[in-house]
Amino acid sequence: MNPLYNLGMRAFDAGISLGALKSEKIKKLRKGQKEALDYLRGKIQSDKPYVWIHAASLGEFEQGRPLIEKIRRENPGIKILLTFFSPSGYEVRKNFSEVDAVCYLPLDVKSRVKEFLDIVNPCMAVFVKYEFWGNYLQELKRRSVPTYIISSIFRPSQIFFKPWGVMFRNMLRCYTHVYVQDERSRQLLAGIEVTNVTIAGDTRFDRVTDIMRSCVDIPQASAFVDKAPVTIVAGSTWPPDEDYLIPYFNSHPELKLIIAPHEVEPKRLADIERKLDRKSCRLSSATPEEAREADCLIIDGYGKLSSTYSYGDIAYVGGGFGVSIHNINEAAVYGMPVLFGPNYHKFKEAYDLIDVKGAFTFSDNARFVEILDRLLTDKEYLAECGENAARYVKSKLGATEIIYGDIKPLLDSLA
Repeated sequence: MNPLYNLGMRAFDAGISLGALKSEKIKKLRKGQKEALDYLRGKIQSDKPYVWIHAASLGEFEQGRPLIEKIRRENPGIKILLTFFSPSGYEVRKNFSEVDAVCYLPLDVKSRVKEFLDIVNPCMAVFVKYEFWGNYLQELKRRSVPTYIISSIFRPSQIFFKPWGVMFRNMLRCYTHVYVQDERSRQLLAGIEVTNVTIAGDTRFDRVTDIMRSCVDIPQASAFVDKAPVTIVAGSTWPPDEDYLIPYFNSHPELKLIIAPHEVEPKRLADIERKLDRKSCRLSSATPEEAREADCLIIDGYGKLSSTYSYGDIAYVGGGFGVSIHNINEAAVYGMPVLFGPNYHKFKEAYDLIDVKGAFTFSDNARFVEILDRLLTDKEYLAECGENAARYVKSKLGATEIIYGDIKPLLDSLA
């Protein structure tokens, strides 16, 4: 890679070391990166073919999961290595049963890259959505390892399309094939002469549909919504989201609210309870009878949100007043309208759902109240918007099958 890139990686390495002194999350990252190679030496079976799949974090893992499970189901003789960059992915999925090894990705410096690839000797590499590590990509290409990126989406503002982005454009040319979500991405890549591109769509739609089909019953939630006129399920919320949600809920006794904050530390839960003027209970401690008598059910643990959406009539997805919204497909798949704040611009599905009137965005309280007032008072409109959301998700299924169909001949040759 470009010497400037390698210098940047060294500086990044130093920054991680310094950050580890102050942040527990960065400390886990540094420790995981250092231990990864030793872990792989003891874990990798050198006589077996490995498909290497890399996801930056938990969201990208969920995006890649349908392909992982498809490879595992159809090719039981092939091993799968899963790597993460972020602790928020690794710490949650380090024991994922559908793969044979899970670790952090060693930092993208030449010596570690070569050692990593020498140990794993992958027969195929798959990167999910937004992962462009120059030394890894260059070395994979040098070794003639088929390398793919899936569910990617590109915007004109990205560095690949800037005059000074030559180094990053060269990274794109290392991929054997690029699977993008939409036509705009394909056109942008064609403009920089990257043409080994297929519009496959987004594997997240396949994933949320799988989740919907296997959602689990939550007895407290079932009791909570029994005879409730309308229930809002608010997922992955932050305090700015709650500043809109909770006052509206407090003033509308016909509403019930299930709220799953993005963080469930005791202080966050206590802050939510302090803002509520109506009776609430926490999922972890409530009986079904107690939940039935409450107006607000607080999801005070992780791993329940995807199933919790099945109990709603309207969804609110948090993050739109921060870095960005969380997963709106996870809610829309259940056939209900979705609300979110103004920072949604990285997500094509947000634009699409707004266009088909399956989702709504707002940036001030007047618009928030306007949206909810109509959904609450016009039952036909509420049902229509929910149907629009479900229809949109259904129309986007199939990305996993397209990608797998392309890589299947190579996987079959390894069996």
